[in-house]
Amino acid sequence: MSTKEFDYDVLYLGSGHGTFDGAIPLAATGKRVAVVESGLIGGTCPNRGCNAKITLDAPVALQQTATALQGLVSPQLELNWNATVAHKHEVIKDLPGFIAGLLKDAGVTLFKGRGHFIDPHTIAVGTQQLSAEKIVIATGLHPHRLDIPGRQLAHDSREFMNLQELPHRIVIIGAGYISLEFATIANAFGAQVTVLLRGDKALRKFHQPFVQKLLALLEKRGVTFIKNTTVTSFSEEYGVKQVHYNQTETVAADWILDATGRNPNTEGLGLTELGVAYDEAGIIVNDHLQTTVPNIYASGDVIKKKQPRLTPTAIFESKYLQQLFAGTTTAPIDYPAIPSVVFSSPRIARLGLSPVQAAQDAAISQVHHNVLDNWYRHVEREQYGENILLFDKEHHLVGATEISEHAEDVINALLPALELKLDPAQVGRLIHLFPTISSAAWEGL
Repeated sequence: MSTKEFDYDVLYLGSGHGTFDGAIPLAATGKRVAVVESGLIGGTCPNRGCNAKITLDAPVALQQTATALQGLVSPQLELNWNATVAHKHEVIKDLPGFIAGLLKDAGVTLFKGRGHFIDPHTIAVGTQQLSAEKIVIATGLHPHRLDIPGRQLAHDSREFMNLQELPHRIVIIGAGYISLEFATIANAFGAQVTVLLRGDKALRKFHQPFVQKLLALLEKRGVTFIKNTTVTSFSEEYGVKQVHYNQTETVAADWILDATGRNPNTEGLGLTELGVAYDEAGIIVNDHLQTTVPNIYASGDVIKKKQPRLTPTAIFESKYLQQLFAGTTTAPIDYPAIPSVVFSSPRIARLGLSPVQAAQDAAISQVHHNVLDNWYRHVEREQYGENILLFDKEHHLVGATEISEHAEDVINALLPALELKLDPAQVGRLIHLFPTISSAAWEGL
């Protein structure tokens, strides 16, 4: 079958950032592009992830600043959960229509429904069959749920962000970024929060001394952490839920959040029958994001990869595929440095090598900073903050991690120095707006 005999040149399964950031410019080149989506256009990030989360977090960050500035600012801020959730809805409610409009304006054809493969070039959506020369699987992730008795009593992150009223006692199961971010938010809004960790560590991919300081600060604010737990079941009696763990232990809850991870959306697509290789970590791709079936590709969080499963990663992959399909590149994907952050309070952010990795290389030097030594941090009366910068022998930045209320802005400011391998002379050529957090961060170089 020739290219012209297909309905489309490229068809995407899923409409999140793994799709639309590349599909829009691809369609603008004249390619025939289609997108199949069973849920909200835009996928997880705009509708039930990043955008919603940061809207719920905004009052928390403001409250932390106002608390630090008491005496200069009064009275103490009180947070309103119901109003904040309503505001969150106002912020995100138009995004699906907006993204759909961008796709349609570029010439992309949208199909509503759940798609699955009939053959390597054909997708069935309901009673329709759509053919394409190339197909991109960009179906993302879904929340993992513990398979234990009473599992129906637990909820996921999407449900948390849609709670109309905040329960008094919330138990969170998990030790990842969703757990710590939502523990921060729920605690700030007045909930009694208990977090159950399977092991004795949280946020394993982040610098553990910083993580321990975060946990200590959250404990000081009233969050309870119970480590080394194995949750065995959930039960309910007279409206009170119980989380059972370690055979004989229980903790009472009004609401349970299962934050034990996220799994790739690979079921029901017909991948096994087609010969597309995948496992529990996601779809296996080569360095061109090509699956084991040559005309089928994958993009975004559904891929099995060592890179962080983050929105910017999906955007980069989507844009790479756009260039590949448009013929402007034939090169393998070359991932840049990808920073990551936990939107707790304080934040923890990281970029490049970790201090643990750097310790294994004698050529890497570590420079520790108490960020409160910089005068700018006293403007908002920041109470805590430190970072570690890692340099090679030529004093190129190769890694950075920070804990502070502005850690994400600091890592963003340092990103060009690492990705572009700026030497000291080049670093000295860059003049930042002053006074700003980026200017303060740059002084550490």
